[in-house]
Amino acid sequence: MEKVRLGIVGVGNISQLNVPGYLEHPGCDVVALCDAKVERARELAKTWGVPKVYGSLDDLLADDGIDAVEILTPTFLHAEHVVAAARAGKHVSCQKPIANSVEEARRMVRACADAGVTFRVTENCCYYPPLERARQLVADGAIGTPTVIRVKTVVGHTESEFQASVDPEGYIWRFDERSPGGHLFDDVMHKYAMAMWLVGEDVTSVQAVVRKGRLFFEAPMVALLEYARHDLLGIMEVEHAPGMFIESDWFGADEFFEIQGTDGFVWVTRLSGRLHDLPPLVLRSGRETRVESDLDDRYEVSFARAAAGFVDGLLSGTQPDLSPTAALKTLQLAFAVYLASNEHRPVDPRSIEGAVSPPWWPKKPAELIEDVMALGLMPEEMPPVDEGSPFAGLT
Repeated sequence: MEKVRLGIVGVGNISQLNVPGYLEHPGCDVVALCDAKVERARELAKTWGVPKVYGSLDDLLADDGIDAVEILTPTFLHAEHVVAAARAGKHVSCQKPIANSVEEARRMVRACADAGVTFRVTENCCYYPPLERARQLVADGAIGTPTVIRVKTVVGHTESEFQASVDPEGYIWRFDERSPGGHLFDDVMHKYAMAMWLVGEDVTSVQAVVRKGRLFFEAPMVALLEYARHDLLGIMEVEHAPGMFIESDWFGADEFFEIQGTDGFVWVTRLSGRLHDLPPLVLRSGRETRVESDLDDRYEVSFARAAAGFVDGLLSGTQPDLSPTAALKTLQLAFAVYLASNEHRPVDPRSIEGAVSPPWWPKKPAELIEDVMALGLMPEEMPPVDEGSPFAGLT
């Protein structure tokens, strides 16, 4: 393969981050867009210079001029779409989370293996320069032997152009039974992946407390992770702070990663937001503290590099991150956090083969309306209210 001919399946909100990297890559031609909202796909095809538009996945997969697909559809459609793409002989990159259940994820992995096509799950954090640098420093022994990894996420609000222009309809399915969980399943999946990827170790036991927050937030949440290496532990925290402003060009969230070792620590001080007036990476090694301020810490760069990772992997015949095996383990970890909190006991993520949800999930429309009122949100800021909306009844 001299050049990857790519089809994009799904042109919703996240496509604004995922697609530009493919358009810019010299080894990739984006030849088709596919979406049930054909008019939106046509508009974007004109903007991006993409020659073909399809209204159905079957039509796109029947196109012999397409080598690979990037699947950006809602999570509950991933299994169906990935299996269909594999059977059509297309290489596959699929937006995280990999699937709604472990069984679905395993079926997707098998289908791609049987078809002999490359399968990766799009995890932009693997390609975020400060996180990538932190992982390399840990692997090189810059902080000695890692002993504790801490990942903190706080969601506030921001005034970014992207946040103001998102299509609310793209979020409705995240509030109902089409998703097994809320924010912890959706956004925090990135951080679950990093909890293992940064240190190169699997999680073998989880203890957690998950509280019911407003809207689809499950916060506060605190989880204790035990790894295969007995002297390595992890701490994960998630908070919702709706009254706190977070400067960001994208989402109103802030992430902070700390890996403590026997000889020092490394901090990655941001991802989507810019809450802290600190360099993107701080390293303490022995007696020396140094900062790395020249790393490209723009959030969108991680998506462009993730696109390049898929294309380069196909051209070189190598497996790009995030491998389907790692994505499956990440899914199990997300479910283990729910189960550990639900049953107040340690849970081995490897024991989970189905799906797990919080006991209150999904919320009833009346609860969502109460949340909207409590947060002081105006009706025009909420998803469209129709029969299929969990906000039906909001006036």
